[in-house]
Amino acid sequence: MRTFCFLSILLWAATFHCVGQTPTRYTLIPRPAQLDPRPGEFVIGPATTLLVPADQPALKALVDSFASQINRTSGLGLAVRTTTQGGRDSSADSSAQQPNVIQFLPTRDSLTGAEGYRIDATVKQITVEASTPAGFFYAVQTLYQLLPPAVLGTGPVSTSAATSVSPSPTPWTIPACRIQDRPRYSYRGLHLDVSRHFFPVSFIKRYIDLMALHKFNNFHWHLTDDQGWRIEIKKYPKLTQIGSQRRETIVGHYDDYDPQVFDGKPYGGFYTQDEVRDVVRYAAERHINVVPEIELPGHALAALAAYPELSCNPSATYQAATKWGVFTDVFCPTEKTFGFLQDVLTEVIDLFPGKYIHIGGDECPKDAWRKSEFCQQLIKREGLKDEHGLQSYFITRIDKFVTAKGRRIIGWDEILEGGLSPNATVMSWRGTKGGTEAARQRHDVIMTPGQFCYFDHYQGDPALEPTGFGGSLPLSKVYAYNPTPAELSPAEATHILGAQGNLWTEYITTSDQVEYMVWPRAAALAEVVWTPLALKSYDDFARRLPTHLERLTNQQVNYARTFFNPTLTGQATPEGTVQVSIARSPLAPGDIRYTLDGSIPSAESPTASAEQRLVLSNSTTVRAATFEGPRPLSQLVRVQTEFLVSKATGKPYTLQVPPTTGRPDKNYLLTNGVVGGMGGYELNNVVSFANDVNAVVDLGQSQPVQSVRVGFVKYTAKNMCLPKQVEISVSDDGQTFKPVLTSKTNAAEGGKRAIVRLPFDFAPTTARYVRIIARNAGTVPAGLRNPGKPAQLAVDEIEIR
Repeated sequence: MRTFCFLSILLWAATFHCVGQTPTRYTLIPRPAQLDPRPGEFVIGPATTLLVPADQPALKALVDSFASQINRTSGLGLAVRTTTQGGRDSSADSSAQQPNVIQFLPTRDSLTGAEGYRIDATVKQITVEASTPAGFFYAVQTLYQLLPPAVLGTGPVSTSAATSVSPSPTPWTIPACRIQDRPRYSYRGLHLDVSRHFFPVSFIKRYIDLMALHKFNNFHWHLTDDQGWRIEIKKYPKLTQIGSQRRETIVGHYDDYDPQVFDGKPYGGFYTQDEVRDVVRYAAERHINVVPEIELPGHALAALAAYPELSCNPSATYQAATKWGVFTDVFCPTEKTFGFLQDVLTEVIDLFPGKYIHIGGDECPKDAWRKSEFCQQLIKREGLKDEHGLQSYFITRIDKFVTAKGRRIIGWDEILEGGLSPNATVMSWRGTKGGTEAARQRHDVIMTPGQFCYFDHYQGDPALEPTGFGGSLPLSKVYAYNPTPAELSPAEATHILGAQGNLWTEYITTSDQVEYMVWPRAAALAEVVWTPLALKSYDDFARRLPTHLERLTNQQVNYARTFFNPTLTGQATPEGTVQVSIARSPLAPGDIRYTLDGSIPSAESPTASAEQRLVLSNSTTVRAATFEGPRPLSQLVRVQTEFLVSKATGKPYTLQVPPTTGRPDKNYLLTNGVVGGMGGYELNNVVSFANDVNAVVDLGQSQPVQSVRVGFVKYTAKNMCLPKQVEISVSDDGQTFKPVLTSKTNAAEGGKRAIVRLPFDFAPTTARYVRIIARNAGTVPAGLRNPGKPAQLAVDEIEIR
């Protein structure tokens, strides 16, 4: 395989050099395993005929759909004709003898594999070969991408633009080439959580259509969780009558407010079994297997709300969760529970014909099991070590049942706890360690580590992005992922089946938001799991991406454009100013325009050059946006950063009390002029302290001062409280300090998390040194979420005026 990949690269480069082509002529995503460019192009016009063997009805249906899409956008009216087994046209006019044909020929060539294909395109004809229906399907997706992007639109287009109706048929062209292609991994997945927020069947089908274009072959449908049970089970109707409904939903991030705020609106929805069958059939037509997930033994609140007898405390009342997180109420491993789960899985297996049934297995607290006399007796009776062993017992029983039904389970990597079931496939999400361990134990693995594959993470500036879970996952980081850990031996590496992108929907309420979070990051992942590792190149991907985005535009996909964003960085100077650099994204076309007054950049705003440094002598918000000609690429394609300039800017200081190791001070963060951020669950440009803050700022020389402002983090759900008191004192020699202000502050203030910039004004005086002491409340005050817990202080920026 390595020799094949290396030769492919050489041939790719050599052929482009010989024929004078450029790689942007072939804007395929994912990039094929081998593509040999040729000069010229095949023109699809009114005389083009598509030929299919007469004994291939499934292939005929695929080609009919392909022709229908071309006809819809071009108005050409292409004909699909069948040929005899030997390849001759079965129609009277013998179109096979005409030069302008696209023929589809089954082959027994094992080189293409189960999902591979070949395309041989010349100026006269195109031949498509594959040994399986899946291979032909992926070949057609490649043909779509060889055609102009407008071919994927919903109506006819003109030759010159995709915005006007064509008065006459429009010819399409395919660049001449030879492609031999097959995927790197057998499992190429995308996930969608419909439990936290529900999405209709029509959108599920659209999601599957986009997966198919990118050659994904597994749709992981997360159907049950604490917040809602979304699949009809005939034997247990209360699962959807009660478990699919929650009384309200938390507002904002889990820790946004203290106390938490709820919207007061009932929420629900589920799929009938007929709808599930429809989705499964629809996906199968696109060679996508649907992997259902029925969560157990944790994430069970919605099920327990319907059937509390399945819990370790049957007399309690349960309800579907109204907020996010992990809950201690889980399935109790009684025979009643196993009977229930076997009944549920029997109906699920009847609905989903694929090999895999996902049983969750993640985030199962053991609190209820520890308190349960039944569970403790079960642990002793079965000779289990502890509650982790009980989880393994639970998973093993379900595994045996599913295996007896001819299927295999997938579980999140927590199923490794207490020993792994013999037939289980591990889905590694907590980094790569679990997947590596499972592969070494000769278990199959699907890699989906959060730092590379969780599309609910932010992809741009959280202050400007739609709400995400937290963390940062830009497009380039997705593309950089290699699912096979380098430390595995070749034999162990064979157990890495592939990778999957996950979208958890706690903060994603609409289908537009789903698409925004998934695309084009999923396009990058598609290349990760399809293209040979040796052929991956982010620069080359970036060259192909603009054309691919046109395809998504023609399909009206609400993809993100944040990878076009410039980057703003600020650096304080010893002179007390802030130098701001604006760096262009390598993917961005056009100009970068900026403003210094906080307004949104326009076509009249100044243009930023690569070498330019903006020098700020006053506090302001800098905004920058990517423009293509006179218009911005998108209203969201912009960045902004607030900079604070004062007498403290760029000045050194000493901290009499050291900060915590979790958020240390780096290069004088408290006087660097850059305002901190609170995107998602992350804090940036912030220094935290377990005790008091005691900072002495050296202004360099004695000068008038009369005001200090300090940005304190109010994030009481994370035990970061405002100080209870702030004391300001000044000095000329740095040894003897004169108090100028003592101010009581409200450490018990809750509400929405924020960076609160507290002002401390005092009578004008002169000083070289200013000392700021902020007194920690010690413990979180009563009335907040975690009263009595150790309180922290977190500081953003110190201003002195």
